[in-house]
Amino acid sequence: MTQNALTPGIVAGRLDPDAYADKFADLHPPLDDHEAFVAADRCYFCHDAPCITACPTEIDIPLFIRQIATGTPEAAAETILGQNILGGMCARVCPTETLCEQACVREAAEGKPVLIGRLQRYATDRLMARNSHPFTRAAPTGKRVAVVGAGPAGLACAHRLAMRGHDVTLHDAHQKPGGLNEYGIAAYKTVDNFAQAEVDWLLQIGGITVETGKRLGRDLSLDTLRAGFDAVFLGIGLGGVNALGLEDEDKDGIADAVDFIAELRQAGDLSKLPIGRDVVVIGGGMTAIDAAVQARLLGALNVTLVYRRGRERMNASRFEQDLAASKGVRIITNATPRAIHGNGAVREIEFEYTDDDLAPTGQTFRLPADQVFKAIGQTLEGEELPKLDGRKIAVTGAGRTSLKGVWAGGDCAAGGEDLTVTAVAQGRDAAEDIHASLMG
Repeated sequence: MTQNALTPGIVAGRLDPDAYADKFADLHPPLDDHEAFVAADRCYFCHDAPCITACPTEIDIPLFIRQIATGTPEAAAETILGQNILGGMCARVCPTETLCEQACVREAAEGKPVLIGRLQRYATDRLMARNSHPFTRAAPTGKRVAVVGAGPAGLACAHRLAMRGHDVTLHDAHQKPGGLNEYGIAAYKTVDNFAQAEVDWLLQIGGITVETGKRLGRDLSLDTLRAGFDAVFLGIGLGGVNALGLEDEDKDGIADAVDFIAELRQAGDLSKLPIGRDVVVIGGGMTAIDAAVQARLLGALNVTLVYRRGRERMNASRFEQDLAASKGVRIITNATPRAIHGNGAVREIEFEYTDDDLAPTGQTFRLPADQVFKAIGQTLEGEELPKLDGRKIAVTGAGRTSLKGVWAGGDCAAGGEDLTVTAVAQGRDAAEDIHASLMG
């Protein structure tokens, strides 16, 4: 981003200073007490609730909503957090519209589901505001576990292991723990430094030592970890970014969307963050949507998101697509990049229309661009890793890898859905399997 800041057309402060706080305000403001009671009253408290099945962490949703309805939101939070220790973040970022709320009986009957995600936030926020931790550690086991990666999977794994009485050392390559929650999610979804507040609250369980700035393969060796600890959990995410495969991809003004989002999330003053006039985002997942929306919120005049397939094939949910459109993002589908034009810095991106099978049609078009963000998927990085399944770590059962004493979960492991809530479930389940293995 620093290099791009020197590119003509990419400037900071496109908006009035006071506008940034409003633009990046909470996407879904928290419910007040009355709103929460009204929302909870709509739940049918189904005996065979389909919303539970739709939740990767299998939270007892009817139970926690009933607890809110009866005036015990702290008890509701314990119900949530017992299954999903990052329930506060998941309440903010989960695609509930395609998970629990899509399965809600009210959605099927009326097209208006119970506000499960916002009720979950209401309960967890109430408990966290008390700055108390509802779980306690078991008696020390004397076992030591290394968790590599302090993202959702690693945090969930570390917490559950600590709760079972094990001593955990949590390593992360960044200078702050949190992983995707801290560096990779749109700022308007998690305001007021919530990611770090949730990590601090989670660590109250005790028994977890955090070591930042430690990257596997650079500062840590898997062989050394295996020799020094009783078990190892890998929650290292996906550190690499796929390339477009075009000539001149290194022109000024072209950057990875994940880097843009990370820089935005760590910026102390958004008015000092450079943004282009004509921004093009290439990709169709959540990272692409988050980058496109935030570029628009920073003051870019024209933001276009281009995806190679149809809208129904985009990984981003329809809600997120509509959110982008509502913020002024233009979405073009069935088009793939063919060439980058410009002298030193990008000036235009040339695309070719494709059919549903990605076959070229011969029809091309150009988009003016002084800034381009690539969001076409990430790749696993690392050496001496366990056996791979395709481009991710192969796992069986609750995250067991091909190496004895090594488990994996989250985005780096095969079979996941690249969702925060799925990563939490995998980290939690791996921790239980590690515990059972260590205790015989």
